[in-house]
Order: sequence, then C-alpha cells, then structure tokens
Amino acid sequence: MKYIIKGGKKLAGEVKVSGNKNSILPCMAAALLTDEEVILENVPNIFDVNVFLQILDSLGIKHQKSGQTLKIQAKKIRSNNLPDDLVIKLRASILLIGPILARVGQVNFHYPGGDVIGRRSIQSHIDGFKKLGIKVSQKDLHFSLVVSQVSLIA
Repeated sequence: MKYIIKGGKKLAGEVKVSGNKNSILPCMAAALLTDEEVILENVPNIFDVNVFLQILDSLGIKHQKSGQTLKIQAKKIRSNNLPDDLVIKLRASILLIGPILARVGQVNFHYPGGDVIGRRSIQSHIDGFKKLGIKVSQKDLHFSLVVSQVSLIA
C-alpha cells in the first residue's frame, strides 16, 4: 500500500494500533502452559476474547481484565471438558487443546464453530496430535484426546 500526500503541509500525530484476535487468542491459550501469572497488554474488548474468557472460567482458570490489560493465572485447571455452547461460538477454541493436553493429559471438546464461513476442517490439528502419540476418539462432533504412555516417554 502506498499513500501519496500533496499539499506541502507536514503531517504529525500518533496512531494507536489496537490489539486483534489473531494475536491475542493464541497468547491467551499459551498462558495455560504455565501456572505463573501471565499479563497481556493491548487486549481488545471483542466478542471472541469474551467467549475465550468464558471458556477459561469453565475450566476454573483465574483471570482479571482491566481496560486493555488481562491477567491470567492457570495454577489449576479444574476441568478438561470444554463447554459445547461456548466452543461452537468460537473456532479459536481449538487453540486450547494443546495447552490443556500438556497440563492435564486429556481434553474433551465439541467440533469448534465460529464465523459464518462454514465449518472448516480441524483435521490438520487432529493429525498433528496423533503424530505426537495422542489417542484421539471421535463420536459425531465430539472429540476426546488423551496423552498416552508412549507420548509421555517420548
């Protein structure tokens, strides 16, 4: 993109770049990989972030949002079941699968929903988990992933 400005007047000022869901949601999921507090800045106040926080609530993960600052502390993950009603609202809920597997060893979830583009495949995620030695079970649109003994040793 290119802007050409004519007129001989100097431009001055500042532009604040706001956070976006494609960067913040993976950071929120990564916060589950530690039991220490993670502080994220420039967090946008958008639907997807709010749904993600509701999912964290359902897992028993503590968080506090103040303005554009979000603190997450996943000392304990109380549940390994992602709530269907929230997962079907947010395709990015797939980002939680790896961190929950790493911390708890098992995760159960509904096929992720999200935007109106239609159902998009999560097969690459499933294939990747299988290659890591994760046992994958599927019934209809529900999945159960379990870390096997082989993957723990490897």
